[in-house]
Amino acid sequence: MRHKQIFVNLPVKDVERSKRFYSAMGYEFNPQFSNEQALSMVISDDIYAMLLVEEFFQTFTPRKISDAHTTTEVLTCLSCDSKAQVDELIAKARAAGGTVPREPQDMGFMYSQAYADPDGHIWELMYMDITQFPGA
Repeated sequence: MRHKQIFVNLPVKDVERSKRFYSAMGYEFNPQFSNEQALSMVISDDIYAMLLVEEFFQTFTPRKISDAHTTTEVLTCLSCDSKAQVDELIAKARAAGGTVPREPQDMGFMYSQAYADPDGHIWELMYMDITQFPGA
């Protein structure tokens, strides 16, 4: 089985704050699926993040929403085209008010860093040079 798209659904406290943060990162939004309760962030042609106000998010699950500032709900990892792109996006996240929860990791074949958005959601950014992979 192969799925064609991914929609990551994340609870947020304030849609407009999220829109300002992710706009500063360079992301665009699909107005067709966005309103005062939800923001459809376009990551690529096949990857989207649905940023849903917590009250609306809660209608999709009977479970308690975790506080991403104190617990890790998920680590969403996005591939980048280069180490420079990873560093550039981390700089944009910092400038937009995001935080950086850890130091960069450079394993030779893979380079990664992470940022947390204003709601505490952690986004991993990774560049992998498969030609440098051990055993390649």
